[in-house]
Amino acid sequence: MIVRRTVALLGLPAVLVAAWWVASAGSTDFYRPPLARILAAFRDTWFGRRLLDDVAPSLARLAVGYTVALCAGIAIGVAIGASPRLRALTEPVLEFLRAIPPPVLVPVVILVAGIGDLMKVLVIVSGCLWPVLLNTVEGVRAIDPTLADTARVYHIGGTLRLRRLVLRAASPQIVTGARQALSIGIILMVISEMFAASSGLGFTVVQFQRSFAIPEMWSGVLLLGLLGVLLSLGFRAVEARVLGWYHGLRAVARGSR
Repeated sequence: MIVRRTVALLGLPAVLVAAWWVASAGSTDFYRPPLARILAAFRDTWFGRRLLDDVAPSLARLAVGYTVALCAGIAIGVAIGASPRLRALTEPVLEFLRAIPPPVLVPVVILVAGIGDLMKVLVIVSGCLWPVLLNTVEGVRAIDPTLADTARVYHIGGTLRLRRLVLRAASPQIVTGARQALSIGIILMVISEMFAASSGLGFTVVQFQRSFAIPEMWSGVLLLGLLGVLLSLGFRAVEARVLGWYHGLRAVARGSR
């Protein structure tokens, strides 16, 4: 079973890397160097000071922005989802704001927050917030009325109701929004570092491109892809733990058919 999962996980990436290696082996194109040169540049570029000077700050900004968006999205989403009046009042504004592409807000955020780390975190928050918030609203709205009535009959309210009923019932939707937000956060992390930055992966990749360090530029793109894969795998591990009860119920339901 473990071998089968490993093959399923790594099979296609291994085939694609092998195809890239073979197809680019004899390349003399300055802008499309062989994969061997890119991997050599990857080792020389990222296994050193840049790991601390560029990779670590990028991941720190992503972590802060993603966490703020997650907490704010869940809190606001629960409040809106639990109140039909509040939902009707805020829906037009939410639809307007979520339709604005977050990269367009970068110049506005720069005017408000300057060009420091705060600006980059706010850009990440501006994009990550909406998937979490909207999925939380839908998750809270979809709570089984029978469960809600049962909680009311037994006078379960306040924090206990929030923890045991609302968040638990909405957690599959919340996790779906959090997964979408993580992908958006990685993209916005890079975009925010392309504007008036002095460190970070986005800044470094652009500097390589402007200085015509093409293998190093490709190595930065490759690193971003690898970080995306690692963050996705980490998220899956957290999801399996948080939603273990939910996947268990689905497995039981499938087995009883």
